[in-house]
Parts: sequence; structure tokens; C-alpha cells
Amino acid sequence: MISKNQLKLIRALGQKKYRKQHNQYLVQGEKNVLELLASGLTMVELFATPAFIEQYQQQIGYVKVTPADEESLTKASTLVSNNAAIAIVEMPQVNAPKAEGLILALDGVSDPGNLGTIIRVADWYGIKHIVTSLDSADPYNPKTISATMGSFVRVAVSQVDLADYLVALNLPIYGAFLEGENLHHTKLAQSGVLLMGSESHGIRTQCAALVTNKITIPAFGEAESLNVAMATGIILDNFKRQA
Repeated sequence: MISKNQLKLIRALGQKKYRKQHNQYLVQGEKNVLELLASGLTMVELFATPAFIEQYQQQIGYVKVTPADEESLTKASTLVSNNAAIAIVEMPQVNAPKAEGLILALDGVSDPGNLGTIIRVADWYGIKHIVTSLDSADPYNPKTISATMGSFVRVAVSQVDLADYLVALNLPIYGAFLEGENLHHTKLAQSGVLLMGSESHGIRTQCAALVTNKITIPAFGEAESLNVAMATGIILDNFKRQA
């Protein structure tokens, strides 16, 4: 069963300051934990139901595992319900990508659900690394991890001083703006940066000044805007069509 000290740690890792303090984060639910078990990421401890342990004995291998009933897991979890597992994972060492290939950058995308969905979209289109501003959502927030649906094991996220990072790259920067050039008519370089802003503020002044190519997704209806994760997917699809 989950001890009081273990429960205290699990709950603490739901908060950013304790994730930084322990250099650990949570992965919860059957899908994400199974993706974790198949990855090279370092798992500190696994808490799982007897049914999960029995079904996935081979995948669990020599990982330290503590059996827990569904009620205990749900009590410890940040999820509404958890009938499978919770893992404590070491944060990997992540360095921002160098100036090669297509780099996805996010300016002030503060919603963890949106970031998690963007990580999942990036995984679909083969983007292995995302760079975000320092005030973007925490990539290790439990809501971010859950929204990735397992893609967090294949897509790294670096949080940096975004303007300084973009200046140093010396690459074309494609920024998504409502008043940009029609994406369908734009020649897209396969070595460059796709820069996306938040839905509420867009790309902010400091980074906007660095954009070399303003692009927009043409609208054919009356919607005011698109969700940032949806827009990211549409634009990445256009990049891949020209590859």
C-alpha cells in the first residue's frame, strides 16, 4: 500500500516548486505509464493495482513497484479517477535544439492542456523537440503529461529565454498571425522555426520583432480564431506537405 510519506511526495509533485526541488515528476494512468515503461526514461517508483501488475509483469521488469488499490491511487492521483498506475520519474537532462531542421517554438502558451496536445501533435509530425518561453506551461505539469497521451516520452521540451534563443539560431522564423500571408501560398523552408503564440495574446512584441515570415491559416467560415494546438497541427501539416 501507499505509505503516508509516499502519498505526501506524490501530492507534492503535483506542484511545480516540488517537482523542481526533487527533480521528479508524475506520470499517471494506464496509457501514459505503459508508454513510460517502453521508453528509456528513468522511473524511480511505480504504484499500481494488482491487476495492472499482473497484466504487465513483463513490461514492469525490475522497476520498484508498490501494489495499491484503485481507491488509494485515485486518492493520490491528480486525475479524477485512476484504476491503473502512478509513476514517479526523474526529469531528463534537456538541451535546446541546435539550428537544424524544423523547430517548433511557443511564446506564452500557458495552458498545460494546450501544451500537452501540442506535444502530441508534434509527435505525430515527427518533431522531436519543442522550445518554449520561460512563462509557458510547465512541460512536467500532470495536466500536460496527461494531455500528451504518451507522446511526452518522444518529444523533449526546453524552456528558454525565447527571444535570445531565436536570435542566436539565425534561421527563418515563421510566425502565426491573423494578418499573415496565406499559408497555402507560402513556400516553407524545411530548416527554420515555426513560432506560435497563445490564443489570448498571440506572439508578443519581443518575439514578433524577430519573425521573418508572417503566415496565417486561411478561414472559410466565421470562427474568430483557432485553438493554438489545432492551429499548430494545421501549419505543421503544410510544412510536411512541402517536405
